[in-house]
Amino acid sequence: MAMPVTRHWTTADVRALMRDDRAWPRYELIDGELIVTPSPRSPHQIAVSEFHGLLYGYLTLNGCGIAMTSPSDLELKPGTITQPDVFVIPDYAAFDDDDLDVADAIDQKELLLAIEVLSPSSIRTDRVVKRDFYLANGVIDYWIVDLDARIVERWRPAQETPEILRDSIEWSPAGREPLRIDLPALFDRVESGSVAVERYVRGPGRRLRRGGLSSGDDR
Repeated sequence: MAMPVTRHWTTADVRALMRDDRAWPRYELIDGELIVTPSPRSPHQIAVSEFHGLLYGYLTLNGCGIAMTSPSDLELKPGTITQPDVFVIPDYAAFDDDDLDVADAIDQKELLLAIEVLSPSSIRTDRVVKRDFYLANGVIDYWIVDLDARIVERWRPAQETPEILRDSIEWSPAGREPLRIDLPALFDRVESGSVAVERYVRGPGRRLRRGGLSSGDDR
């Protein structure tokens, strides 16, 4: 489960925990609190791939931002580190020619979109801690994806309550033609993909390690 640890952490402390050869667990830092998240299970990873794929295709055509996924730590506010499951940086925040490694995309100060896919371990973190942090620190649009309820909770900075979206969600950054996502179809693909992964894992002699498509205890 995601575990806040009681101690005032710094970005240097947290980055010292990160390893180049291992994407999980995920380490984040908000208000001096370390948040540790274990590797995800297959529905979570498939949902992340679905949203990233749709955003990547849309942004490739419209050229107004770059879609990325964690691990790729962001410092939206000095002294913090966050790693949204999926996020979009504006085109003017693209990398210098001599530093095109997206894994090093830190110190961005604004996001056009951040998406977190809920898991049992991250409900309070995603719905309260990260929501408040993102909306106060340059995130224009924040989506919380609830796979069990098959909904997206959409937050924007001026809102006191989220939009609860079940049928579709539209996103139109910088006045572009909107991207429309059919949510029931997306959730169906996540479910069918998860079933396929489970069948694969149960095959003779097969086992996906933690951090692979089927791994994780509670995400």
